[in-house]
Amino acid sequence: MKNIIFIILSLFVVTSCEKEIDLDLEDKSGTIVIEGNVTNQPGPYTVRITKSVAFTQNNQYPAVTGAQVILSDNTGQAETLQYIGDGKYITTAFTGVTGRTYTLKIQAEGQQYTAQSTMPEAVSFDGLTQDSFTFGGETTYTLLPVFTDPPALGNRYLFNFTINNMTKKVFEVFSDNVNNGLVNQRPLILPNEDDKDDPTDHKVAPGDTVYVEMQSIDHNIFTYYSALLQISGDGGPGGGVTPANPPSNINNGALGYFSAHTVQKRNIVIQ
Repeated sequence: MKNIIFIILSLFVVTSCEKEIDLDLEDKSGTIVIEGNVTNQPGPYTVRITKSVAFTQNNQYPAVTGAQVILSDNTGQAETLQYIGDGKYITTAFTGVTGRTYTLKIQAEGQQYTAQSTMPEAVSFDGLTQDSFTFGGETTYTLLPVFTDPPALGNRYLFNFTINNMTKKVFEVFSDNVNNGLVNQRPLILPNEDDKDDPTDHKVAPGDTVYVEMQSIDHNIFTYYSALLQISGDGGPGGGVTPANPPSNINNGALGYFSAHTVQKRNIVIQ
């Protein structure tokens, strides 16, 4: 997970978390890591299985081959995924639909792992508006995702964004605990300085294009990403381990996550 995702810790994010989460500080190198996603967009959907490495090691995560990976839902749809290399198993005909509960079953290296995730209904991502503020002579740009939270309490959102053609994603999570049923008022804070050690950490400036993805996620995935946002330094889903291991919704001691979520995308050029 190290050096995969740059995470901004802002007051807006911290206040979205429901509670403090106890983080596991144990080094779990050699543990199975599972990253699985099903969305409301056309497949194929991918499940990646690797082995974790110690936080101090390079980002070279051994792929797990020869696993049996079965994806199913509560309507009887089921498929055994095909291996394509690099620890990745993909669907060929599976369909993601909102409101359904999805089950992932994996048999790998003599162990069985299972997880469930329910795909929420999509909340319309209506647009992005830009704002900025200046502090200490530095201008920081913000983006406000335009959407209206449904009246029922319990909606959870994940936003990730990339800048220009960079591959690094920034993640933030929102809940509706303080904004239930209202138009969103929580902005995304864009990077305001370059990282000299990492050229993918780019200070946002006028003319940059920011690509934003909005996901409606279930409670377990919200808890997983909320825990990541409590971890100082780099961290996020993708093989390896962080200094602390977020609570996974996958059983039997596996790291990682399985998420059934909706996807909507918008982009904006910074003015």
